[in-house]
Amino acid sequence: MNQDSTISTPPDELTLSSLLALVKQRAPLDAASMLASEPITTIQAVLAHLPPTLSIRLLRHLPEDIATQIHIDATSTLNAQWTLNKNYPDGVLGRYMERPHAVYRPDMSAGEAIEDIRQISQQSLITYAYVTDDDGTLLGLIVMRDLMLAAREASLQSLMLKNPFFLSPDATVSDAMQASVMRHYPVYPVCDDAHRLVGILQGFVLFEEHAFELSAQSGRMVGVEKEEHLHTPWLTSFKYRHPWLQLNLLTAFLAAFVVGSFEETISKVVLLAVFLPVLAGQSGNTGGQSLAITLRAMTLNEFKNHSFRHALIKEGLLGLANGALVGLTAAAAMFAYATYSGNHTALTLAFVVLVAMLGSCVVSGISGVMIPFALKKFGADPATASTIFLTTATDVVSMGMFLGVAALLLR
Repeated sequence: MNQDSTISTPPDELTLSSLLALVKQRAPLDAASMLASEPITTIQAVLAHLPPTLSIRLLRHLPEDIATQIHIDATSTLNAQWTLNKNYPDGVLGRYMERPHAVYRPDMSAGEAIEDIRQISQQSLITYAYVTDDDGTLLGLIVMRDLMLAAREASLQSLMLKNPFFLSPDATVSDAMQASVMRHYPVYPVCDDAHRLVGILQGFVLFEEHAFELSAQSGRMVGVEKEEHLHTPWLTSFKYRHPWLQLNLLTAFLAAFVVGSFEETISKVVLLAVFLPVLAGQSGNTGGQSLAITLRAMTLNEFKNHSFRHALIKEGLLGLANGALVGLTAAAAMFAYATYSGNHTALTLAFVVLVAMLGSCVVSGISGVMIPFALKKFGADPATASTIFLTTATDVVSMGMFLGVAALLLR
């Protein structure tokens, strides 16, 4: 439990040193989880001794009730960094960028810039120098090697690389990765719509956040929030996961209702109950394949122009082809099982399995495309709990079609 900062005492040097070492060794999520159990004054002391960028990342991952208790000195570098980041929502580059250093006017000499950078480098790592006009518009970028080898009287305008590549503070991590995939720079300038330099983004931060998003995608598909990780307290994990399980239960009732509607048919032909899991499992796998490809395409921004329609047609055809072949195998198995059981409608039951498998695979393939787009349209994360809705759709369709056709043909 955190203690109120008014009654907590700052940690001694040995404790602080130990915590700093642990924080630097761990990923930001793990480090924030570890710090969350410490007193507020201890957390503040650790953040004050870390680079501002790392401190901000830890602040973002701390529980909100703890982060709001953290006091940041209004004159500190950390406060300036936090003020810059907190104006942007989670998931966009503005949340991860740093204040730019080594920003100069084009008429400044190389010698003057070098002297200034010597002072700045005592506090911050300088990779590039940036040249802007009086309005802050980014005009160019200077590589340190070119600056150090230049004549001291040379102007920065003559040394700069004009029209450098930059990122937008409102861009998502995914969009930024697509834009910079062929530009593996150590630092990226960040400019607003008017091309004014508003910050810089460390390359490793961009790649780390992207890797984090990718690792979280599989969890979001089953209702696990991206904020959850191995060391997340069990109560927090429970709060993240349980609502989705309740939703899954409600959707499962819908599939149970469909099966219950055909209770009379199942009681007459008990063999139908044996093949219900087969239909549900096969259609679920078909939909899962379609969903995986759709989410990957959405992540890579591959849906353009008529791509959505193309994806629907493609997945529908794949469902038709796979459903036909798998349906024939399943139909043969039903025929053999029904014949062995002495059922005189073995051929009819085999036809029912074929039709149901064919139809459910087609619908499942199309659903794998439509469900993430529907979630996105309603403002939800396309990956969040997609499999829950997909499972419901595939179960209802496969079981409903199977039992419906059986009820119709076995009257």
